[in-house]
Amino acid sequence: MSQTTVQTACERIAFIDSHTAGEPTRLILAGGPDLGGGSVAAQRDRLREHDWLRRCVIHEPRGHEAIVGAVLCTPEDPQAACGVIFINNTGILGMCGHGTIGVAVTLHAMGRIGLGRHRFETPVGPVEVELLSPHRVAMENVPSFRHRQGVTVEVDGLGPVTGDIAWGGNWFFLSPNAPCPVAAENIPQLLDAAARVRRGLERAGICGAAGGEIDHIEFFEHSQTPGVDARNFVFCPGGAFDRSPCGTGTSATLACLAADGRLAPGATWVQESVLGGRFEGRYRAADGGRVIPTITGDAYVTAEGFLLRQPGDPFAEGLLQKPEGMGR
Repeated sequence: MSQTTVQTACERIAFIDSHTAGEPTRLILAGGPDLGGGSVAAQRDRLREHDWLRRCVIHEPRGHEAIVGAVLCTPEDPQAACGVIFINNTGILGMCGHGTIGVAVTLHAMGRIGLGRHRFETPVGPVEVELLSPHRVAMENVPSFRHRQGVTVEVDGLGPVTGDIAWGGNWFFLSPNAPCPVAAENIPQLLDAAARVRRGLERAGICGAAGGEIDHIEFFEHSQTPGVDARNFVFCPGGAFDRSPCGTGTSATLACLAADGRLAPGATWVQESVLGGRFEGRYRAADGGRVIPTITGDAYVTAEGFLLRQPGDPFAEGLLQKPEGMGR
């Protein structure tokens, strides 16, 4: 098949797609706004002023609700291999575990980093990755902790639901009280239940430390798969579910296990997603009851090219509305 180039005048946004345990990451290489220098947190704030990029690359017709974007930027830390800002269909994420693994594998495929250890600068702090092979990455996440244990919220249609509130780079409500088994055939019911739990938390004013919004809901259960400890379903801020076991969610889980004395430092916890993808998690203790999680998973590059914004396209910044009843 011969290659062709679109001749129409348009803006081009260079990207490479990957998936980590089934969850997609779209790395934006060029074509976005100038974010200037300084910390990645400061560049994140500037990116908010140019939200057209997020809408264009994430929303239909160029993307879809499950895609997490990763905007490559210049790190302030001279020891960092790159800076990265994660985005999704509702806004900017603090961190993204599966996305970090996907970025590492993609940068290696581009020839920009080799096997071994590297540091990425994110808006919530530095993240260390170890590229174990061209497809396997061990990611050392930001310090994680349980904020509150055994919080019960009244949920419309479900009654009282109890779970822990924990930080793993994003705020999570983690509950073993799923209304049905955590299985692929039950995804519609799990989506509906998780959205109800999130609305219940908002209505009750339940939040993370310093008023942090709890924008991820996780249901989990013991796994029947040999060699796997738990199976989870993670509801993301924009109403989609995580196809992977969720890196920040697994980090939050490790923090809760450590707080309960159920997992020793350095021991491995294998978490499986609702679709069967797996992450391996372990942690080391940190100050103040926090833990430093390490999440290991596999990623593969799936596509590369340019997203186009042509003059006169009424959806150059994406289709912004969801059908009634979708998401939260």
